[in-house]
Amino acid sequence: MYDVPELARWRSGGSLVRIPPGLDVPLTPRVRRLIDTKAFRRLAQISQLGLVSLVYPAANHSRQEHSLGVYQVAIEFLGRLAADERFAATIGPSDAERFLVAALLHDVGHWPFGHPIEDLRLPNVPDHELLAQRFITEGDVATAIREDWSLEPGDVADLIAGRSNDVEARLLSSLLSGPFDVDKVDYLMRDSLHAGVPYGRNFDRGRLIGSLCLNETGDALAITDKGKTAAEMMVFARYVMFCEVYWHHAVRSATAMLQRAVYLLRDAVDFGQLQALTEQPMIERLRSAGGSGPEGELLDGLFGPERRLYKRLSQYSYFEEPEIYRQLARQPYAKLLACAERLAAILSRDLKIDIAAHEILIDAPPVELEVEFDVEVYFPKQDVYRRLGDVSPVVRTLAREQFDDYVKRVRLFVHPRLAVRLKRLPDLAARLGEAVGGA
Repeated sequence: MYDVPELARWRSGGSLVRIPPGLDVPLTPRVRRLIDTKAFRRLAQISQLGLVSLVYPAANHSRQEHSLGVYQVAIEFLGRLAADERFAATIGPSDAERFLVAALLHDVGHWPFGHPIEDLRLPNVPDHELLAQRFITEGDVATAIREDWSLEPGDVADLIAGRSNDVEARLLSSLLSGPFDVDKVDYLMRDSLHAGVPYGRNFDRGRLIGSLCLNETGDALAITDKGKTAAEMMVFARYVMFCEVYWHHAVRSATAMLQRAVYLLRDAVDFGQLQALTEQPMIERLRSAGGSGPEGELLDGLFGPERRLYKRLSQYSYFEEPEIYRQLARQPYAKLLACAERLAAILSRDLKIDIAAHEILIDAPPVELEVEFDVEVYFPKQDVYRRLGDVSPVVRTLAREQFDDYVKRVRLFVHPRLAVRLKRLPDLAARLGEAVGGA
């Protein structure tokens, strides 16, 4: 076991903070100093799931809670891997401490509703990694890292961003961001808990962590064959969480409404200033900028006194409607907007009613794909490594195909006042095809 105070505190007990679901997170004076900084405390006012709480009311846990959970998982990872001779030969105590700090601060650069806004790929939206770099390398966080941990803040920021390329950093990066990383182990369980659904909690966390080892080349995380079933359960848990929570049709309706509002406001707000805000001040800033226009109407439906989500009119998956899916999935947002506006004009023409451009929304899978759950599995009796996807049909199907080709569907949402009338309309797919062709 490394001579690291946090690992010793984890094993012996002592000062701790409790987070759901009854987890005791060990605190040392230097960890406490970091979580008391302004940058970390800011995360208490940024929800982990953002718009999901409009569908699952209890899913309003904070990124601060999640970050503490990730730090707890990171300690458990180190506790297991310290017994691995190859890991201990590569990762020294200072590297282990850098990993713990990075796990604790991995979300420090996130901002309210950052993921759906960044999916728009607007040129004037700074990357949240730049905000993380600033929070970590400047001010009280940087001072604490230097004084208490004897680390360079820039090295911690580089590890979080995956910018370092030495073998130690590559190995630690696979623990921070990979098929079975400390982030996923916590957020699947925590999001499931707060959403009130069982799906993300139905994998054997202890068995999975107990099976951790290094891959054949020694530069990334792997699992032994004893963890294969736990890994399959985690893959399935993630698949179902995407189906039922993250890409729930009403969650995506809210996401599409926010994205259209932000896109319309793209020249009216300073995204650099928005990034520095916590959730409620940011909502107030956007609503103020939206005023009484279409942007304001969309934002009022999300954040006003009455919830008014757009209704799902139709949806198209890769398997059911491949042509429509292919034309809209992973396309630039400007194209989705042009298609939606064209469809609004077509429907106005055919129904002989006025349909405003912002009353039709198209939601589609973003450009960036999800990380595949493919990792090496070590079979000690045969002394051989095999890819998890090669020995598990569950992983091969769910991880490589279902996440981005089926779960993330193309969906058409409409203003509630139009939903009943448009649902009776025949040949909607043909009209959408006309809109796509003419956009």
